[in-house]
Amino acid sequence: MVQITGELGDPPERVLDLWRLDELRGIALDEAGTYLTLGALTTYTEIRRSAVVREHLPALAEAAATIGAAQIQNRGTIGGNIANASPAGDTLPVLLAADASIVLGSGRGERQVAAAEFWTSYRVTVRAPDELILGVRLPLAPRRSVRFRKVGTRRAQAISKVVMALAYREDAGVWRDVRVALGSVAATPIRVPRTERSWRERRVATRPPTMPRLPSRRRSRPSMTCARPRSTVVQ
Repeated sequence: MVQITGELGDPPERVLDLWRLDELRGIALDEAGTYLTLGALTTYTEIRRSAVVREHLPALAEAAATIGAAQIQNRGTIGGNIANASPAGDTLPVLLAADASIVLGSGRGERQVAAAEFWTSYRVTVRAPDELILGVRLPLAPRRSVRFRKVGTRRAQAISKVVMALAYREDAGVWRDVRVALGSVAATPIRVPRTERSWRERRVATRPPTMPRLPSRRRSRPSMTCARPRSTVVQ
């Protein structure tokens, strides 16, 4: 839907509506509780309302809740966010930090591509022309926490200026397996290995860490009192 407007290049010659393919919908947890799978047509509303997502990966529900207004969340999908490949896609840093895999399918079969390898350049992915995004698979590592933070020009319905996801595993008061992913700062969503290395083995307080608060950029309001304008004569 984003590309059909022609604002990002020539609009496609043909459009195929996949909305009625129920096989591409749904949120499922495997029997062992080690993987969370979302169908490509799972909407943001379904993600943020899902008890399974809120329990096992609440950062993804938080990200889904920041996207657009209610009508966008009701129609927009996780597969669309992945395929659109915008570096400002709000769910994409969460997928990177959580070591997600994108499931692709075609007449040749299915394959899984790590999120870290899926977006290759600005709005370009490794998906072949004959492939559909079938879903996304997220490993649920034991004792792992994932945090999400978005900064935009407004509190809601804003394109991200910076979007960040942080994943870590706390072990005896030390951070391990740190993943830091950013959006809106490069041509693609990215991981930042140097930051990850600097945060590994870091001792933390007993309370779970909170995402850093950025300084307020709120402008001071002008005075509401105004002087009476002088009369102007135009000749």
